[in-house]
Amino acid sequence: MFVEQVSSVDRDARTQLAMALDWARDGDILVVTKLDRLARSVAHLMEIVDTLTQKGAALRVLSMGIDTSTATGKLMLTILGGVAEFERSIMLERQREGIAKAKQDGKYKGRKPTAMAKADEVRHLKAQGMGGSDIAKALGISRASVYRALEEV
Repeated sequence: MFVEQVSSVDRDARTQLAMALDWARDGDILVVTKLDRLARSVAHLMEIVDTLTQKGAALRVLSMGIDTSTATGKLMLTILGGVAEFERSIMLERQREGIAKAKQDGKYKGRKPTAMAKADEVRHLKAQGMGGSDIAKALGISRASVYRALEEV
């Protein structure tokens, strides 16, 4: 069993998926709970299915009841993968439009600068003689944030 809980966007971080694909043998079935947890694009999905097919293995998606060991399963996977990618791109487009409108209306400020909220603590610890790396560790912020806070005095 291979278990992974990372974003499917970063292929390099998908070590368990890579190990599962490498491990796959003739007659094996790679079982995933949801299609969107496996791949973010149809191209990547087809790459995974092709790798499995070359090894004589198949893919089963539990939430959709799809099994690529059948011709119908392969067809359904391709169609649903395309629809899922289209849906995601539409959602991201709407999100970008919403953020642009909010910025235009002055309602979108971005995320709150968490490290700069600790600027007083940074200056206090520096005054006590603590070094930048130690301050960063103590406050749970980066060294760059420590020095940025010290520059704004």
